[in-house]
Amino acid sequence: MANSSSRPTAAGRRKAGRHRGEGQWAAGHFTPLNANEQFKKDDDGLNVRTRIETIYSKRGFDSIDPADLRGRMRWWGLYTQRKPGIDGGKTAVLEPHELDDEHFMLRVRIDGGRLTATQLRTIGEISQEFARGTADLTDRQNIQLHWIRIEDVPEIWRRLESVGLSTTEACGDVPRVVLGSPVAGIAADEIVDGTPALEEIQRRIVGNPAYSNLPRKFKGAVSGSPLLDIVHEINDVAFVGVEHPELGPGFDVWVGGGLSTNPKLGVRIGAWASLEDVPDVFEAVVGIFRDYGYRRLRNRARLKYLLADWGPSRFRQVLQDEYLLRTLADGPPPAVPAERWRDHIGVHRQRDGRYYLGFAARVGRVDGGTLTKIAELAQQHGSDRLRTTVEQKMLILDVEEDQVGPLSEALAALDLQVTPSAFRRGTMACTGIEFCKLAIVETKARGASLVDELERRLPDFDEPITINLNGCPNSCARIQVADIGLKGQLVTDEDGRQVEGYQVHLGGSLGLDPGFGRKVRGLKVTAAQLPDYVERVLTRFTAGREEGERFAQWAARAGEEDLK
Repeated sequence: MANSSSRPTAAGRRKAGRHRGEGQWAAGHFTPLNANEQFKKDDDGLNVRTRIETIYSKRGFDSIDPADLRGRMRWWGLYTQRKPGIDGGKTAVLEPHELDDEHFMLRVRIDGGRLTATQLRTIGEISQEFARGTADLTDRQNIQLHWIRIEDVPEIWRRLESVGLSTTEACGDVPRVVLGSPVAGIAADEIVDGTPALEEIQRRIVGNPAYSNLPRKFKGAVSGSPLLDIVHEINDVAFVGVEHPELGPGFDVWVGGGLSTNPKLGVRIGAWASLEDVPDVFEAVVGIFRDYGYRRLRNRARLKYLLADWGPSRFRQVLQDEYLLRTLADGPPPAVPAERWRDHIGVHRQRDGRYYLGFAARVGRVDGGTLTKIAELAQQHGSDRLRTTVEQKMLILDVEEDQVGPLSEALAALDLQVTPSAFRRGTMACTGIEFCKLAIVETKARGASLVDELERRLPDFDEPITINLNGCPNSCARIQVADIGLKGQLVTDEDGRQVEGYQVHLGGSLGLDPGFGRKVRGLKVTAAQLPDYVERVLTRFTAGREEGERFAQWAARAGEEDLK
């Protein structure tokens, strides 16, 4: 029998049973329940621009209010970057001000990945003049610059906005960049061109104070490509092109996807949206997140948690009854894509008879000079239009047939491959410890060197393979849905020392049989062991796979010894 002294008192039971709520505005919970909600209530993040232009850029870094520095400035695409020389072991133990460098990462928002040569040249020139030449292509179609001084931000904004670009809500608790098919409007196999919907979403949402205070970030995507080229399964809301048997081409609606430390794949709500419906549905889903999203705990403040609690049926009902005020038609799911690669790399014929060329840099890392040269090539060989992709790649559109060869050669001279190896094509990396305050290990340089080493060791390997390196558990590089996902952490080497390394996830995928990778007990590799490990597991896959078997399928059935 339990000791009576261990039983809760009546007062204790009342306290334990009292539900504090989840901070949902729709339930009347408007009192901020954490510091992030407080600074957003104190002042809209969009308002910080005026202070940057009139105070901080004139008085310097030390004049910046901490709530702006580590909060509201994200609403304008600005994060402080990591102070040089701080090792990964100190990431979780130092205070924010100890990690902050006096320079910023600046994210240029590129909805749908759509760029003109003039816009890309402008980004390249800004990189060279203000960012020490840095530039990274992200897996959300943006371009990020580093080493930005607060004094230079107003001039950078002026130049970007003069060519129709912006950093508005590129970060922050807002609707982030809207992903779009990089071949929208030109692909011969396109089901429906989502560009008009994406443009209308931008017009309604970006910079709109009605949606500038969400529980956390909100990610959306629109694509009519049968290749499923917008990683729709890991967005808060995504619209995927489908052919309705009675209503014709439109979009299947998915909600509630996201990765980070508690990954969840998005789910279909069973609704079909016409091209004209998409902006209304997108805006309504943002409204649901704003009003019903959980604001009490930061780590539960994504739409995926609300969706998990409600389920798709209730979510659809609230969407229709309270926000759209109309019923959406039922619709079919998307078809399984015919191709295993969905990054548009290579030479492809457009519907108008011209061609587009997709090409790969190593792990998305370029530089300002390279960006300006790519812009020049687009004007010389194409029609001025370029696209970024969700795989850290780029496309040049509208290339005449007689220009395909010369353009391919010119890109190769810049180390940009139109016919890359499987390793160059399939390896991605997040920013890593070089600039990110959350990172524990190096990613970009290590990913690039891994590509080079695997090309040397396995020159004949030509199976589609994704190798994603992430510097921390937050999965900006989508480690859980890669064939080989590498989560950065400190590990113990053979001499008992703490060194940079990775926990390994195996057999994740999107598009074909989407699912999360398998974690084998104790499977961690040091950074020094990484090339040997990847070579070993790919060699075993090549030897042990069945006819037509993908790596993810093999990894799901392989014995643990084959995966170590």
